Amino acid sequence: MTEVLPHLRRSDARDNRERILEAARAVFAADGLTVPMRRIARHAGVGPATLYRHFPTKEALATAAFAGRMRACYAIVDDGLADPDPGRGFTSTVERLCELHARDRGFTAAFTAEFPHALDFGADRSRALKAIAELTRRARAAGHLRPDVQASDVILVLLANGGLPAASPAESRRFAVLALRGLQA
Repeated sequence: MTEVLPHLRRSDARDNRERILEAARAVFAADGLTVPMRRIARHAGVGPATLYRHFPTKEALATAAFAGRMRACYAIVDDGLADPDPGRGFTSTVERLCELHARDRGFTAAFTAEFPHALDFGADRSRALKAIAELTRRARAAGHLRPDVQASDVILVLLANGGLPAASPAESRRFAVLALRGLQA
């Protein structure tokens, strides 16, 4: 009879956590991951102690804030892998990833290893990179990409895309098209 009861959060604690996550997404999207935790707390309308009670590190906050973005990345990459045409699957994946990353600078920084020690996010990132490597391998084997193209080239495209100042998703897609031309066979 030493059964552990589930820990239920009070409604105000749940609300605070959601406000913190929403604030983190907004602030990270606008300014990247270098923003101080105090600014996120202020944006969420909570004190620093409340923020740190929910998220003891910025890495933990980024991991939780970007969980939905990681699921979106998986869906994009899975769609690319499911496409029977490896070239079209690769191209579509890179274009859509650039568009997703253009909407959120913080996510791009996290995905490209701003916080390599965030274990949960690191495992997710590793899974996504393996899938991108498979997409790249398939497109290269089908003759759509130059023989020297590697999955790391996709990361370079994402990094360059993240460096575009205030790019819209449409501009980001255009950049992806231009970058992809350089990778084509």
